[in-house]
Amino acid sequence: MAMTLRLTEDEQAALQARADAEGISMQEAARRAVREFVAGADHRERVALAAEKVMRSHADALRRLGE
Repeated sequence: MAMTLRLTEDEQAALQARADAEGISMQEAARRAVREFVAGADHRERVALAAEKVMRSHADALRRLGE
């Protein structure tokens, strides 16, 4: 799927510099950034769900520790 990504001049310059440093195209750098963004959000959601599960499972112990 194709899309247009509009960047400010500063954003484009930063992306170009990072891509050059990595030896990749700006397109590949942007695609990597999108994949990392999505993976990070997925990870945060999994951690939040796990934390909720632990807090529910150990609510009594956590309450007593807080006293």
